[in-house]
Amino acid sequence: MDKKVDASEGTIDWGGRGAEEREIVHKIQPCLKNVHTGLPNPASGHMKCSQITGDYQYFHYGCDGCDDRGWGCGYRTIQTMASWLCLNWNQHRPAPSLPEIQEALVTMGDKPGSFSGSKEWIGTFEASLVLDYFYDVPCKLVHVRGGGVELEKVAVEELHQHFEKHGSPVMMGGDRDNSSKGIFGVWTGDKGSYLLVVDPHYYGCQLEKAELQRRGWVAWKRVSSLDQSSFYNLCMPQTAKKGI
Repeated sequence: MDKKVDASEGTIDWGGRGAEEREIVHKIQPCLKNVHTGLPNPASGHMKCSQITGDYQYFHYGCDGCDDRGWGCGYRTIQTMASWLCLNWNQHRPAPSLPEIQEALVTMGDKPGSFSGSKEWIGTFEASLVLDYFYDVPCKLVHVRGGGVELEKVAVEELHQHFEKHGSPVMMGGDRDNSSKGIFGVWTGDKGSYLLVVDPHYYGCQLEKAELQRRGWVAWKRVSSLDQSSFYNLCMPQTAKKGI
């Protein structure tokens, strides 16, 4: 599922509001590139930082005129990852549309025919299938059981190794925390680690990257702020041999 819950108010945040929701229907523009650039480091002091290399486009709810709030965050993260492959692997295949992603999963036999045209959500496993199908890119799937030690040690170390070797975006999702998110970097300091999250849940008119960062749609998130009772899966495209 793709719902982001505000625990302080008990309401679901679907993204944009009011005029932004109306405007998106009429102004479909090319996706912004590299929305994490210019974001300050999350803390000072001794640190280890690993991030993606290369360019990508930011896909989010409604960016192509399709109102996919509540179910499309996994698709949008896949599109963002696919844009990285398109821009950095010398491939001319653009990011697949939502219908193309659904049709591919049906063709592969992962989903029944009724999946096409549905509003069913997808996760990291489907992401690995889709990226291999369209771009011939294998993906490593890492299961993190959850909790402070697993997230701070296993997930963080896997991400450092991935960005240093492959440099490609990572998709992250879980069970209790079932909101798909793109991971574009990891920062480790004396007081813990942070993930560079590119959140696909924004819905509204196109914003400048500085405004996306100000509103928290692109941000460094403390690993300790993640749901400690949720397991997490990471989908890591294995791009070292053909990458930039």
